[in-house]
Amino acid sequence: MATVAQPRPRTRSTVAARRRPALRHLGPNWYAAVMGTAIIANAGAGLPFHIPGLPVVWALSLAMLAVLLVARAGHWLHHRDQARAHLLDPAVAPFYGCLSMAFLAVGIGSLSVGADVIGEAAAVPLAWVLYGAGTLIGLVAAVAVPYLMVVRHDVAPGSASPVWLLPVVAPMVSATLGPLLVPHLPAGQAREAMLLGSYAMFGMSLLATLVILPVVFSRLIHRGALPLFLTPTLFLVLGPLGQSTTAVNKLADVAGGSIGATYAHGMAAFAVLYGVPVMGFALMWLALAVAMAVRAARRGMGFAMTWWAFTFPVGTCVTGAEGLARHTGLHAFDWLAVALYALLVAAWLVAGFHTVRGLVDGRLLAAPGKK
Repeated sequence: MATVAQPRPRTRSTVAARRRPALRHLGPNWYAAVMGTAIIANAGAGLPFHIPGLPVVWALSLAMLAVLLVARAGHWLHHRDQARAHLLDPAVAPFYGCLSMAFLAVGIGSLSVGADVIGEAAAVPLAWVLYGAGTLIGLVAAVAVPYLMVVRHDVAPGSASPVWLLPVVAPMVSATLGPLLVPHLPAGQAREAMLLGSYAMFGMSLLATLVILPVVFSRLIHRGALPLFLTPTLFLVLGPLGQSTTAVNKLADVAGGSIGATYAHGMAAFAVLYGVPVMGFALMWLALAVAMAVRAARRGMGFAMTWWAFTFPVGTCVTGAEGLARHTGLHAFDWLAVALYALLVAAWLVAGFHTVRGLVDGRLLAAPGKK
């Protein structure tokens, strides 16, 4: 007797996969493209010469942020199972720090070059909104992601990655945008609170980095080089180094009108005494990361979204060098900023080209096993 095949019941994950399939594998790591684009404008604005087109680049980063926010909302709406899986994946969850830094990077650009596009009357309120959203998300991520790693994630021994730095670096970017907003606050308590609050976030991020970085380096020494596609993440170590140098210099810029003269002078001295040694270490790590990237390229490293790690972290070193140039008067830091900016632009062009091509042919949004 013939039997009729019964249709398989559709599970929730099967139904979800059929809704907006292009969004299913759109992870939080995509915000790195916004960060890498915004830093082109932010870093270029502080160079010793004028670079045309920076407001357009900033406007592009703002548009990218808006598009990604909508797309990621669609991801959570139509693919909630995948979104939860990302949060429970120790390799993906740290990228939620990129959401915060994308807000903040665009916010910095709003004050540095955005006024040329939308006018100061709109640029300042926009910067406040981006600062508020980015700081809140960053502070939550800085606690929530490590919490998940402790109580929910299955983290294998020896699997430490520079990606772990992403959620704890986000408050450092807030510590950089905060000083830019100080002049837009009333003199007195409001300015001092913003200044010292930014210093608190600087310390929070710095000490967390000092906890994580030795674990990452220990993994490299004892387990060897990272997998080829993860090699660009070594550049993420430059993020807290360059961003912290940028933050202390930005804070020193506004300390004079925000706090007592004694502390203001101390902050100006600290900006140099902290920034110069850290920039030295950043250059050493940059040389190591470049050497490892060249090695990976020779062994067939293909393009992945991790290539955006070549952009924002290098950009923070540009802004850090610019700050040291202002406070020391040394032209050597100006030339260092120019050289690093050239590297940044080259990396941005390469990462951007491959990203656009990957979007057009569909590879970047395909399921991991179908790329």
